[in-house]
Amino acid sequence: MKKVYLIMMLVLGFTIASCSSEQSLQQYYIASAENPNFMSFDLPSSLLDLETANLTESEKEAASSLKKLNVLAFQKKPENEADYLVQKNVIKSILKSDDFSELMKMNTPFGKATIQLKGDDDTIDELVIYGDNDEKGLVLVRILGDDMNPASLMQLVKAVEKSDFDGKGLEQLGDLLKG
Repeated sequence: MKKVYLIMMLVLGFTIASCSSEQSLQQYYIASAENPNFMSFDLPSSLLDLETANLTESEKEAASSLKKLNVLAFQKKPENEADYLVQKNVIKSILKSDDFSELMKMNTPFGKATIQLKGDDDTIDELVIYGDNDEKGLVLVRILGDDMNPASLMQLVKAVEKSDFDGKGLEQLGDLLKG
């Protein structure tokens, strides 16, 4: 009986130890979709209109790896300032985990921003753009794809520049950034 009890306790201990108490970015997106302070939407890669652009083979390959963008935005108002600070800290703690590598920090006219990636040297699982402005709010964009290659990121940027993307579908996000 003691052996059975010991084995059950070991299995339970390993199960609990293997479960991470840290929230993933995907879990955060799902939980935040129900928060009325957030605006959440998914954008298909077809919105970027890359099919009609005159792309090189390497740009086409980079564009074909892009699948969709998940956008989560929080518009700061006087009545939700406390929630804004909480959400900002939660996002920053998720992005500081070992899962993400910081690619770049930027200061933009809209506020501070970072670009981070999740994956290894050969393939990127997701690219994350996070920006915040203590007057306007924050925005979190996940760029998801299949076998995205770190070396192809610049090709993807060039492909988007060549497309006829005019921002349609992003009006709500633009309104948020304008304040």
